[in-house]
Amino acid sequence: MGTPPADPATETFVAHRNLLFTVAYEMLGSAADAEDVLQETWLRWAKVDLTQVSDQRAYLVRITTRLALNRLRTVRRRKEAYVGSWLPEPLLTAPDVADDVELAENVSMALMLVLETLAPTERAVFVLHEVFDVSYDEIAAALDKTPSAVRQIAYRARRHVDARRPRQVVPASLTRAVLDSLRHAVEIGDLQGILHVLAPDVVLVADGGGIKQAALRPVIGADKVARMVVTGIGKVDSILTAEPTVVNGNPSLVLRLDGRLDGVLAVRVENALITGLYYVRNPEKLTRVETATPLTVR
Repeated sequence: MGTPPADPATETFVAHRNLLFTVAYEMLGSAADAEDVLQETWLRWAKVDLTQVSDQRAYLVRITTRLALNRLRTVRRRKEAYVGSWLPEPLLTAPDVADDVELAENVSMALMLVLETLAPTERAVFVLHEVFDVSYDEIAAALDKTPSAVRQIAYRARRHVDARRPRQVVPASLTRAVLDSLRHAVEIGDLQGILHVLAPDVVLVADGGGIKQAALRPVIGADKVARMVVTGIGKVDSILTAEPTVVNGNPSLVLRLDGRLDGVLAVRVENALITGLYYVRNPEKLTRVETATPLTVR
């Protein structure tokens, strides 16, 4: 006997699941929270009379957006009590995400951190319009606002993000080349080699979540960052390996100490130098770096 066909509600939800997850993750920066939002979305979707829904994709995005926005307001309070710096949860992503330059930029650690500086509604509007190309009318319906109000919010959010986002889109090949130089220097503890690929005003943000040791505040300046990398990442009497990978659509490194996963290192590159280092050590955020998470804007 074959598998019985899924009901229409299930088929539609499964067809758009990757999109809904990406929407929730972009808004929340947490895969765990995004999965919770998807579960709530499904519970609400299962009760909908599909004969009354003209655009099922838009309807699902609307449910997900509202639930993610509610959760975003809650997790912002949680982040205020977070120990040390907070970084988005890194996701191992498939090659097709890296091939989509626009998507790779939008889910990069650097831009995700910029989105953290937006107010919840501004973030929702920016993500929906700029990342997923949702119309102002649809966003207005999702947020219970007028289209004109949404346009004003979008304008403010775009100005805020443009002032803080990387000024240039760097080819993945260049990022990989810079990372390869960093990887070699880190593995052998070469301080000068590390300095060679760092911009003078480079910033290192480390996230240990109070579980793993990490700098509680951003470390600024090439000398300080290089020494922190040598002494804080490389451990005495431990074998450090750095494996090239693709995290959040961008070349990154998975670091292991004596073969055990220690953290994920993502970078921001400008003018062939590293201007931002993002090191996630919190083990609760490292559950999605071994298996690829599918992301999409379609």
